[in-house]
Amino acid sequence: MLTAIVLIDTEADQIPEVATKVTDLKGVSEVYSVTGKADLVAMVRVREHEELADVIADGISKIPGVVRTETLIAFRTYSHVDLEQAFALGLDD
Repeated sequence: MLTAIVLIDTEADQIPEVATKVTDLKGVSEVYSVTGKADLVAMVRVREHEELADVIADGISKIPGVVRTETLIAFRTYSHVDLEQAFALGLDD
């Protein structure tokens, strides 16, 4: 599974509409409205590298109101939640 974090700049008055359309794309698991340099952050999870182009270049970038995107490809995942769930398998609380 490949994970990409996509920073999305939008037209100021289009943030909710863009977020809704991005969320509807296959491969997008979450979209966050954030403060900082970007207006939205999308989490993209796909099986094949080529699918990133389908979701990002052919999907997100072509949504009306999207001004610019920046994509960060994840190398590894570090998460206490994932580790705790893995070690808790089969254990009763």
